[in-house]
Amino acid sequence: MFGSFALIAYQTLLGAITLGDLVMYYMAFQRAQGFLWEMLRGISEFYEDSLLVSDFYEFLEFKPEIVEPQHPKPVPQPIQKSIVLEHINFKYPTGTRPVLDDVSLSIRPGEHIALVGENGSGKTTLVKLLCRLYDPTQGRITLDGVDFRDFKTTALRRQISVVFQDYAQYQLTARENIWFGNIEHPPEHEQIITAAQFSGADSVIRSLPKGYDTLLGKWFKEGEELSIGQWQKIAIARAFMRDAQILILDEPTSALDAKAEFEIFKQYHQLTKERTAILISHRLSTVRMVDTIYVLEKGRIVEHGHHDDLIRLGGTYAHLFNKQAQHYR
Repeated sequence: MFGSFALIAYQTLLGAITLGDLVMYYMAFQRAQGFLWEMLRGISEFYEDSLLVSDFYEFLEFKPEIVEPQHPKPVPQPIQKSIVLEHINFKYPTGTRPVLDDVSLSIRPGEHIALVGENGSGKTTLVKLLCRLYDPTQGRITLDGVDFRDFKTTALRRQISVVFQDYAQYQLTARENIWFGNIEHPPEHEQIITAAQFSGADSVIRSLPKGYDTLLGKWFKEGEELSIGQWQKIAIARAFMRDAQILILDEPTSALDAKAEFEIFKQYHQLTKERTAILISHRLSTVRMVDTIYVLEKGRIVEHGHHDDLIRLGGTYAHLFNKQAQHYR
């Protein structure tokens, strides 16, 4: 291109073409150069996008390992007897060692339990099995005597509301972020505001430019980014939005300050009224209110009982509790 322009300039000096023609050719070369750069940039962006699209198609081709029953049984509503874990063993498909080892426990309807233990003890894995994201390697989980594998997965999960540590941050409005907890209601349903009030998210949302209709996140124009603690309040509200029989909270207040955590747990019994609740927390001060505490160590239940009983026992739980308590004395 530059060689061609040099040739035209030389022809102009020789008088073969006019100065006006030179300007016309110069403008044409400029436009062609701009078009070429735009085309090259488009090819580069297309290549980058193709990498994302290939990931998307790989995701669509991914087949779940959960096997659906041919003749599913109805999920009990309400739960009449209990959720029972019978000699559960589990290791991840790519793992070499068991994450859970001969775990057995029973949860009565409306009972509130807590799972405590150090990192890697199997707490989160246990609740993933309860959500049937995985099936046990050995043993079984039953609901009112019926194996989880005999229920349709979607029907079972409809009765479970869960907040995991790696909760989703949807780049949508605050209203939609909470509404996803129960899309059977219309997006304008008053329960959205009620759930936000329980989680402490209501005051956060009302301080935003458009309130509940404010776009969250920075993916799109005019989106408002929230702090980690504020996102966590949104996630908790989403869990409260679902009218499920089983509520699972996995470190629900890990990013909240002491005041916000106190406000949530002050309403804990009201929020979990008539629900079976499972709480995972490293802050042992928050598990004192539950009916039964299960202490996990290297994938096994080593202790269980009420807070006062476990303190008197003087075992693993008492050691962990006193270790945390000494920082507040």
